[in-house]
Amino acid sequence: MIQVARKGAVASVSLALCLAAAACSSSSSSSSSPGSSASATSSSSSSAGTVPSISVGQFDRTLSAMAALKPLASQGKGNVAVILPDTVTSARYTQFDAPYLTQALGLAGLSSSQISVQNAQVSLAQTAITKGASVLIMDPLDSGVGAQIESLAKSHGVAVIDYDRLTLGGSRSYYVSFNNVVVGQTIGTGFVSCASAWHVAKPNVLVMKGDPTDNNATLFAQGYLGVLNPHFSDKSYILVGTPAGTWTPTVAVTEFQQQFTAHKNINSVVTPNDDNAAAIIHYLQTLHIKANTFPTTGQDATTVGLQNILSGYQCGTVYKPIYLEAEGAVALAMYVRAGKTPPASLVTGTTNDSKTSTPVPSVLLTPKWVTTSSMASTVVADQFVKVAQLCVGSFAAACKTAGISL
Repeated sequence: MIQVARKGAVASVSLALCLAAAACSSSSSSSSSPGSSASATSSSSSSAGTVPSISVGQFDRTLSAMAALKPLASQGKGNVAVILPDTVTSARYTQFDAPYLTQALGLAGLSSSQISVQNAQVSLAQTAITKGASVLIMDPLDSGVGAQIESLAKSHGVAVIDYDRLTLGGSRSYYVSFNNVVVGQTIGTGFVSCASAWHVAKPNVLVMKGDPTDNNATLFAQGYLGVLNPHFSDKSYILVGTPAGTWTPTVAVTEFQQQFTAHKNINSVVTPNDDNAAAIIHYLQTLHIKANTFPTTGQDATTVGLQNILSGYQCGTVYKPIYLEAEGAVALAMYVRAGKTPPASLVTGTTNDSKTSTPVPSVLLTPKWVTTSSMASTVVADQFVKVAQLCVGSFAAACKTAGISL
């Protein structure tokens, strides 16, 4: 909700950075962009010069694949503006997204004067357009704000790429994010493995969700219910309940307490992000529930979530390497800016805008499930988490056992 589920899905916000606008999501076959003045015509070569090809499989934390896009820089015109939310509910935007996006755009051949950073507000989008933006990469405060910005951009012939979160009812050309159904499936399979490893003979499962107004939360739930429903059907698991859903931890723990009071047989819970899980875990600890006995899940690879994994109170967390998302957005922006159609090796699927029933061509990335055994090789190796903050106090011994050292 990588809270990064905006956590996992990241929650809606107020303050932010800007560099271009792109979003995210789920599903199947790839297709080309809908028309726009910045949209494209060719993906091979043209009189304007060679058109490079790139695939999502080339992306890594070095961002080196971006250099292959330099021929597109001279073929395009205008600036790329990134509009991101929120330094309040999630620090990821200042710590990771903005730096990665800035670096990737530079490596792709744009100068600093061709890149802008703004707050996520309609007026600042207008300013970016006035100053010559031909492409916006945008993760808005919410779909209402996003739709306003996309309408404004469309009226000025500016292409929009939704970043991390799809603007429902919007008019973007492309969307880039982690495949949110796969995020949910990863949570589901992680839960199944954990319930077995922790010897929960008959899981009586409370299935929780994110905010029902968040399209990402809907896709996450689709994914993990797809994994769990066969277990409910064959009675190997018992579905105890499915509360309404929220991204607010205090509300999540209240939902859990109400269910746990009414159904004492609950012995496991599917939680859609680390923050909600942390509130529930703290409550379970006040009841003296022992480690490695009551499976919970998470998303976003937060420090607290990782510590709960190390201490045996959380099965694992979904990690979504932000550099992959940044590279996907920048690659799209470079093709669109140059008036070229991105290759199918980049645009790997489509995502449905449920408000307009419109398929949106999408770059869909694959998340990672992080447990104690994989923590060192994923979030620690990527410097997504600071070891000095992770391995403090009582967690130092667990870090050492997991092969994590200062």
